[in-house]
Amino acid sequence: MNILVLNGSPRPHGNTAAMVSAFAEGAGERGHKITVVPVCKKKIAGCLACEYCHTKGNGKCIQQDDMQEIYPVLEEAEMIVLASPIYYHSFTGQLQCAINRIYALDKPKNLKKAALILSSGSNHMYGGAIYEYEHSFLSYLKLEDMGIYTAYGKENKTEEKLKELYQLGKSLE
Repeated sequence: MNILVLNGSPRPHGNTAAMVSAFAEGAGERGHKITVVPVCKKKIAGCLACEYCHTKGNGKCIQQDDMQEIYPVLEEAEMIVLASPIYYHSFTGQLQCAINRIYALDKPKNLKKAALILSSGSNHMYGGAIYEYEHSFLSYLKLEDMGIYTAYGKENKTEEKLKELYQLGKSLE
């Protein structure tokens, strides 16, 4: 299976990155093709709501930025993983821009599954991100939910949490 991970963390060795790495290791051992995109290192602007993609653009965004590198991977992906630290109850702004820009493709043709990986400094901070994932992302794209995985405070980077993410990757069919 082709899996796209959109990592919304600006910290390349932070808590979210550790969770993504554990997931990718397990999925890779299972034979899946994993593409991890560190969206914070990319130049991805927000959606302009110009509707070019759905009128003249034939599914292509008018903006020529790093999202153009992600679109082909997204078109081939059968699973997408959204990974983000939680800043003020939701995804990082950089990840939100990438999510919004999926609009150009409307519903990526091969996408069937999704998972959510979240990290925070404290518990009970995930509400906004989980709501968007469950009530907007999954339902609109009609994706099978492979789970929501969270770590906060001292749970971050623990062997137990990283094993949980590794097992998720390893369990994928």
